Order: sequence, then structure tokens, then C-alpha cells
Amino acid sequence: AATAAGVAVATTARKARRSGASILSRAGRRFLLSLAPPIVAGALLTPALVEGGLATRLPGAWLLLYGAGVVTGGAFSIRIVPVMGLAFMVAGAAALAAPGLDPDWVMAAGFGGLHLVFGAVIARRHGG
Repeated sequence: AATAAGVAVATTARKARRSGASILSRAGRRFLLSLAPPIVAGALLTPALVEGGLATRLPGAWLLLYGAGVVTGGAFSIRIVPVMGLAFMVAGAAALAAPGLDPDWVMAAGFGGLHLVFGAVIARRHGG
């Protein structure tokens, strides 16, 4: 999570500099304020799920909450961003509906796969 956050901040700052905008512009602050509550909820639910013996449900919960944050934050961005959030929510719901799936595979396919696919589309169509 720390590595992903670092990469996200660095690449967002680079894109903002290239376009002459501030990472803390009104749109940037709105995105962060929309994304933060679901991320905090996921962080707070994590120990509760682990202590309750439901650690295998974490990937589904994390994907669902992250997707919710991207959907709400994406309301202040290009159209594909909330679509990406919905894809994360669908992946999270599928993971919760199929608890027998390998959690590592779910994390790789959900977070890795969806970020790669949508990142490529966003980079190609919107310059990064």
C-alpha cells in the first residue's frame, strides 16, 4: 500500500507539473477527499476481519472499498476513472461471492490487472 501510494503521488505530481497544474488544485483535493474515507474504512476493517477469522475476505473488501473511493473521486475526473472504480467494485463483489478463490490471485488480478488495463487506456487516450 505504501509503495502504491508513493508511485501514485509521484506520477500524479509529474503529470500536474507537465500540465502546469498543482497536485493540490481544487480537483485534486476533491479526489483525495472522496477517496480517503473508503480507504480509511478498509484500514479500520482489516484488523476486525483478521481477528474474526475472515482474512480471506480482505481482498474482496479492499477491492470493493477502493472501487467505491475511485468512483466517488472519479466524479471530478475524466469519465473512465469512475468506470475503473466500478470495475474494482465488480471485482470485489465477485471475490466476496466466491470465497474459495485464492486471495493472492484475487489481489493480483484485481489491483494489478485492473490498474494495468485502465492505466494503459488512460495513458493512451489522455496522456497519462
